[in-house]
This record gives sequence, structure tokens and C-alpha cells, in this order.
Amino acid sequence: MPQVPVARPAQPQVIRKQPTGRRTGKPVWYAPAAVIGDATGAAVPVYLAFALAGGTHTVAYATVAAAAWLVVRAAQDRYGERRLGEGDNVGPALQDWLVLVGLLAVVRAATGEESPFLIALAGLVPCAPTSAVVQTLIHRHLAARRRDGRTVRRALVIGEANAVDGLVSHLAKRTDHEFAVVGVCPIGDEDPHGLAPVATRVGRQAPSRPSADSAPVLAAAGQLNADVVLVVPGPYMSGTRLRRLSWALHGEECPLVVVPGLAEVAGRRVGVLSVAGLTMLAVAPPLRRGLATLLKSVTDRLGAVLLIVLLAPVFVAVALAVRMDSRGPAVHRQTRIGRGGKPFTMAKFRTMVTDAERLRHQLTGTNEQDGRMFKIRRDPRITRVGRVLRRCSLDELPQLFNVVRGHMSLVGPRPPLPDEAAGYDEVERRRLAVKPGLTGLWQVSGRSDLSWDETVALDLRYVDNWSPSGDLEVLCRTVGAVVTGRGAY
Repeated sequence: MPQVPVARPAQPQVIRKQPTGRRTGKPVWYAPAAVIGDATGAAVPVYLAFALAGGTHTVAYATVAAAAWLVVRAAQDRYGERRLGEGDNVGPALQDWLVLVGLLAVVRAATGEESPFLIALAGLVPCAPTSAVVQTLIHRHLAARRRDGRTVRRALVIGEANAVDGLVSHLAKRTDHEFAVVGVCPIGDEDPHGLAPVATRVGRQAPSRPSADSAPVLAAAGQLNADVVLVVPGPYMSGTRLRRLSWALHGEECPLVVVPGLAEVAGRRVGVLSVAGLTMLAVAPPLRRGLATLLKSVTDRLGAVLLIVLLAPVFVAVALAVRMDSRGPAVHRQTRIGRGGKPFTMAKFRTMVTDAERLRHQLTGTNEQDGRMFKIRRDPRITRVGRVLRRCSLDELPQLFNVVRGHMSLVGPRPPLPDEAAGYDEVERRRLAVKPGLTGLWQVSGRSDLSWDETVALDLRYVDNWSPSGDLEVLCRTVGAVVTGRGAY
């Protein structure tokens, strides 16, 4: 059977090139680069901290710090091929840093070491940020390779036609994963909608001979050079049938992945249980109350107050620039929808002419967004100063007062307009389960350059998988998003 093209998404910005041959794995330099980055990020700051303080044994302290940091990271399997370049970077780095501090504190107490504790702690602070930066650079390199069809696993998908279509379509819309679908094995006579070629077919009813299922699947996997088989369970793929198929695939050393149909659920919320010989997935509910949410609320308000005080001169300068550039107030107040569908008044520095709301109805036909939002790349209503403010995200600064008042959070979904929220379906309405944010996954992932479906997916990912470390990562990424200005118009 000839090589077949990978299913391609409808949107050109997420097209992945066709994979060639079998995957070659991740580049071998990933692990050494991560180790060198971690060792340097621990040794150099500790050495400088003790050297500037006039201490002795600076080289020994730096060596111990680097060795301990590498041990902690390796113990958490941060250098394993399956982990390098994948997923969250900030959260694991912070967790490992806390373990490092505890480990060195125990070593210090056990050995009677009398080095200045605060100097040592200050020297250890850069460990986590440096590791997060190194892992982020590796992740970006890996993402670029996957967009080009490299460092991917060629996947054969098995399931009923509708389920196969859903999975293939979902995978085709994204390039930030390792699976490239090269063929499907539909169960039954129905045809998928052509997102991936049909390699072979599997009967609806379980055959009396297990080989009747496994033989065609193994033949298709071999012909397509598949690295993995993805199975979507359904009424015609019983547990016994799936078990027999797994035996056949594993006999040929072909990995099997069962896709349960859960979407946008972080791995930390999923656990595997074995009950009475059955394998079950346990999905923990999202964080909605408890110490973590209390910490978020306190951090939001204190952080917003601190930023208002520090940025007071910027507030004054921007307000004067807005007033001098065009007629009207410096601050624009607008009704937005917050948590639970409750409206609130959101403040922004004015970036448009005063009658922008009236002119919007005349520009309806020029909307460049494909969903609820109204966005035009070269909106004629935006003033000269307003364009600069949007490019630098300075127009959002007055929302810090909304954070102080409890209407918003520092990190969260984008706050929608009333007419946008009025048209939400059940899925989109889930975006309102948490407070909207000054920044969020939407803002740091491309903002207005994203499609509506991508915007909703990012917001739902945040709503269902919120964590303090995730908030910290978004805040760190916000700095880069503000500097580049991608999607800000």
C-alpha cells in the first residue's frame, strides 16, 4: 500500500507537513542541553552570590548546588525523552526547586554547615527560571520540528466512522502533539469523511477467531510504517476484543493507545485505577475552592495594588497622551460579562474615537473574526495613540482596578461583551465559570490572530485545568507577548 498524506486541517496556520518514513525520535542534544542549562543555572548564581559576599569555598558550594539540582531533576525524570519539550515548564521547575531547597536544608543541618542561609537561598533562586527557559526553548524547537512533520509518530486509528472522524479532525487542527495520522481502520461499512485514507476495515461483530481482527490491522500498520495504533472505544469495540487486539499488537512490539474521548483535561487531573481487574480513569474535578483559590484571590489583589503603585507614572503619561491625541475621556468604560454571567463595568484607556460603538454597526461586514468576537486588523476607529497602546497592551492597565475590586483576576479568560455572551452555546458558556483575566492563554497564544474555536479551546483549557503554577507560567509568557505584540490590534 503506498504512502498516504497526513490529514490536513482547514486552517493554513496549523498545517503539518507529511511525515516521511519512521520517526527518528527527539534530537539527541535535548538531554545534554537541559543538563548543561540546569547545572549552569544552579552553579553560576550560587558562585556569584558567595563570591560577592566575600565568602569562602565558593566553588564547592556551586558544585554541590549544581549536583543537587541535577539529582532532583533526574529523580523526577525531567531528562527522559518522553518528558523533554513537552507540556508545562514553569510548574515542574517550581516543584523541583522547593524539593531542592528542602534537600539542601537537610544536608546543611546534618553536616553542621554554617554558610549564610539567605545568601545560599538568593543564589538558588535562579535555578527554577533558568530551567523553565531552557525547557521552553527545547519545546519551541520541538514544536517547529513537528510542524514540519518531524519527530512525530505515524498513527493508525481504529474505531467507528464518526469516532474516527472526530479524533482525526481534532488531531489535524493542532501541531503541538506527536501523532500524525497516516491511515484509519473503520469498524463496519460506514466511511469516514476523507480526513485520512482507509487502510483496511474491521467487522462490527467480534470474530470467533481473534486473528480476523488483528491480521488486517497488523498488515495495515506494517504497510503504512505506523509507529502506534490509536483505538477509539465504542459499542463494537468491547473490552475483550480490545484486549485481544492489544495482545496481537504488543506481540509485534507495536504500541497501543486507547483514546477515552476526554478533551482538554490536564494529565495531573487524571489517574489510572485497577479495580477487579478493570482499568479505569479517575478524573479529578477542577480547582474551585480551597487554599489554592484563596491564594489566587489574595495574590490577585495584592499584585494589582503593587502594579498600580509601581506604574502610576505610566498611568499619568498614557492618560495625557490619549487626551492630547483626540477628543474624549482618557478612560473608556464598557460593560463586560464576568463570572457566572454577571455584568460589570470594565475600564480601559480609550484607543478609539468617542463614537466607536455607533460606527461598529457600519463595519459589521468587515469583521475578520470567524466567531462571536468583532475584530478588524486595520480598524479605522482606532486613534494614532490607540494603535500604539494596543501594540504594547498599555490600554489594558486600568483593568488592574477591576482586579482590585474583585471583578477580574490577573489571569483568566477574555471578558466577553454582553452581545457576545448572549450568543454562547452550552460549551462556550463554560468560559464564564471563573473570573475573566487581565491576561490569559488567549492573550499569550496569539490573541486576535487565533480563530474563535482556538480561542474557546484555550479558555476552556484554563477553566478546567487552572493551577497556581499555570497562572505563573501565563504571567511569565505575558511579558514575551507584550514585547512581540503578536495578534495585538
